[in-house]
Amino acid sequence: MSKPIFLFLAFLISFSLLGQDYERVDATIQLYPEKFDNAKQLSDLISRDFNTDEEKVRAMYSWIIENIVYDPDEYKQFNYNFKNYRERNQKEKITREKIIKRTLQNRTAVCEGYAMLLENLCELQGIPNYLVRGDIKTNFNDIGRPFKKTHMWNVITLEGKQFLFDATWGAGKYNEKFIKEPSYFFYKTSPELFIKTHYPDMFEDAFLENTITRQDFSEMPIIIEPTMLLSAIEKPRDGIISTEKYFDEFLFSIKNVHPETVSYSFGKNILPVNSLVFEENIINFAIPIELGAETLLIYFDDKPALAYKIE
Repeated sequence: MSKPIFLFLAFLISFSLLGQDYERVDATIQLYPEKFDNAKQLSDLISRDFNTDEEKVRAMYSWIIENIVYDPDEYKQFNYNFKNYRERNQKEKITREKIIKRTLQNRTAVCEGYAMLLENLCELQGIPNYLVRGDIKTNFNDIGRPFKKTHMWNVITLEGKQFLFDATWGAGKYNEKFIKEPSYFFYKTSPELFIKTHYPDMFEDAFLENTITRQDFSEMPIIIEPTMLLSAIEKPRDGIISTEKYFDEFLFSIKNVHPETVSYSFGKNILPVNSLVFEENIINFAIPIELGAETLLIYFDDKPALAYKIE
């Protein structure tokens, strides 16, 4: 049920955080077939070539993001109704098997295909894991809207610790068509970074010590800059900024970031912020209000960093 991933999120998705050297794993995966009849065929190759759970999960994730294409038309393939919960459970089992098979054979999927295939491969290797449903933020319209279960991702246990994975977002982005950009930003992503764009149906699956409510997630701006945390935003904290609360300019205070330049766009031209004030570890700047503007995109060093709605 994952919605398309819009273009300005590409800067986040393309940023890689690698915890160790996976060169051998990634090189081996390049020699694998581009499609399989079933998950066991792929799993058998992984068992042959890799020993540790870490290597095996890396191989699974790498093969998926290199070979599966995001296609929203896949939603149409698996709509079904049911009369009761027993029938629903049976249909869900059958549908899961069909989704995994179709993902492997046709090399197309939406988030269910990516996540269920990764889940199934982990099961075949005896690696503890489970699926998570939740909400995501990808564009201006997601700021301030009610919570929806629009996406699916994975939690996988390695060496006794649970990690977050999203192979859908790792494969690339969707902007009217799929753009393949394999990335490992969403491989074992830290919970503090993951929560910027993903909110689970059950908050315990966020693996955060401090609670962030669904309303908090809905109302926060979209944080595009890869390493910036939610806690870095001093003001404005809300993703919807009101012109009535300001005189003639929006005031911003962001900590733990050090851009050389800041610029902005109300959906048209990109304009520079002329004055940056650094105060200890906080950067302060102002953006003049443009009447009638509905969105604001802020750039750090010419790359999208923060997105706001205006009312």
